[in-house]
Amino acid sequence: MKITELLKKDLMILDLQGRSKPDVIRELSGSLDQAGLLRSKEEFIEAIEHRESQSSTGIGEGVAIPHAKTAAVLEPAIVFGRSVEGVEYEALDGAPSHLFFMIAASEGANETHLQALSRLSTLLMDEDFRQTLLQAHSTDEVIDAVNAKEKEKLAEEDAPQEAAEQSGTEDRPFFIAVTGCPTGIAHTYMAADGLKDAAKELGYEIKVETNGSDGVKNRLSNDDIARADAVIIAADTKIETDRFSGKPMLQEPVTAGIRRPKELLKHAAAGKAPVHQGSGQAASSEGGASKKGSGFYKHLMSGVSNMLPFVVGGGILIALSFFFEDPVNEEITPFGAILSSIGGDAFFFLVPILAGFIAYSIADRPGFAAGAVGGLMAHNGDAGFLGGIIAGFLAGYLVLLIRKAFSFMPSSLEGIKTILVLPLFGIFTTGFIMYFLVVPLAAVQTGLVDWLGGMSAGNIVFLGILLGAMMAVDMGGPINKSAFTFGIAMIEAGNFGPHAAIMAGGMVPPLGIALATTFFKRKFTKEEQDSGRTNYVLGASFITEGAIPFAAADPARVIPAIIAGSAVAGGLSMIFGAATEAPHGGAFVILLVENWPLYIVAILAGAAVTALLLAVLKKDIKPVTS
Repeated sequence: MKITELLKKDLMILDLQGRSKPDVIRELSGSLDQAGLLRSKEEFIEAIEHRESQSSTGIGEGVAIPHAKTAAVLEPAIVFGRSVEGVEYEALDGAPSHLFFMIAASEGANETHLQALSRLSTLLMDEDFRQTLLQAHSTDEVIDAVNAKEKEKLAEEDAPQEAAEQSGTEDRPFFIAVTGCPTGIAHTYMAADGLKDAAKELGYEIKVETNGSDGVKNRLSNDDIARADAVIIAADTKIETDRFSGKPMLQEPVTAGIRRPKELLKHAAAGKAPVHQGSGQAASSEGGASKKGSGFYKHLMSGVSNMLPFVVGGGILIALSFFFEDPVNEEITPFGAILSSIGGDAFFFLVPILAGFIAYSIADRPGFAAGAVGGLMAHNGDAGFLGGIIAGFLAGYLVLLIRKAFSFMPSSLEGIKTILVLPLFGIFTTGFIMYFLVVPLAAVQTGLVDWLGGMSAGNIVFLGILLGAMMAVDMGGPINKSAFTFGIAMIEAGNFGPHAAIMAGGMVPPLGIALATTFFKRKFTKEEQDSGRTNYVLGASFITEGAIPFAAADPARVIPAIIAGSAVAGGLSMIFGAATEAPHGGAFVILLVENWPLYIVAILAGAAVTALLLAVLKKDIKPVTS
């Protein structure tokens, strides 16, 4: 099927009136609707916006390809729109978009439709073609340009693919790649073409497998994988990577294949791709830990991030249950008891989930079972978070050792090894070691909680200052996450004061910056003032990362100011006796915090300190003179 069978003259708008992204989407969708090609215009727009929320289809170079595959489309079609002035479309290169091709695919679209739709996206990679479309004076010229370019593209596709077949005969790198995007219509094929064109220019050989709406095309064979010098994954969808075990592999979003294909290929050629272990993670090409020791942090954060929904949901439910207590008789209502029971059940999973996903990050699915069992033993033995973390790392690395020990098994028995051998020996060895570790780890955990409970007032305040400051040091980085994880561990152990200080310290950086941009405008540019207003919402939502752009622009002044403010908030939170079982939510759960009026005072005081320090430390912005 030709592209122009889907792109017709009545589906072209050579002078778009929309001046914003939503306006353009609605205008192009309206053209489809007027042509009777949509079952529901609003449902189609919703599908387009859902795709945009995953990543912008403004691919850069002045081109945007909004697309969706939905039952709201009666018949596959393409709408062309052009804006000479350009529209801010959140393009990957930050530049305005001028050419718009809205692709509407029905859920029943056949393979020929999907091939034509995807072919269009690859045509737009050619700069001369884009210029021709920009300069076209009529719809006939657009049709002629598309037909000519498509004919050229089809001739290339029909040419024998000798490069891949002869890759082993020439002394130059041979790479394999896999591309895929959530919809599988446009970005999948653009990334594939971007990588192929870049490889041709650099003198490399490459074979690219595409995971699109019409299925897997140009599938990589075992011979391709065996010959490849490295693997490049440019995808936003799940790609089966176990087949690449032992190969250097780069994993990037699909947009990297569109915007940075040369960079990816050069990194692969320079030996900068880590070796894939076939276990959901990659080790360094030297066989050791990843650079800067990030492997430990990555595995720990995998456990924390997967545990967080249980912590947040369970903690808030438990905290809400206190609203249904009779303060006189100290009896809880039936509904309150339900909330407390559900929240308690969620909390039961904290340590097993933490340990299970740490092990999963290290050793993939076979590691999860061993880690979860080890975590459950730590929980039942009162070894707490410390025991769970140790169980997770122990299980993950034990499973890797067991995998290596059974590497003699033939590939035909790989399924048996994954389903039977690794879980069996992984659970046994982890459980056996944890059986003897649980008691001493429980003693350490109990000692830590008792130590915190027995702290003097001065030491408690110092702890609050320290935890608050840690939240601001790297604003969402390892130090911030370490403090946050400690707070969750204390909640699980029944000590609710530290996490209140942590949440206060995390809210202060964006709130302090927002106050500074509001009351000390001469210290900030107009853009910074506009951006600062969004930090009111980010700070109230306990999203410390809102401070990052300001800290990156002026670290010597901003970082000390936010650390000081967060330290004040954390210390005051401890002085005021604030405590919370709700580990996240910021202002939205503030009424669940014990002594919440004074807790608000602590947060506002910290934000004020940050704002005042910024006013003192930052220099006035000099107006630009002509």
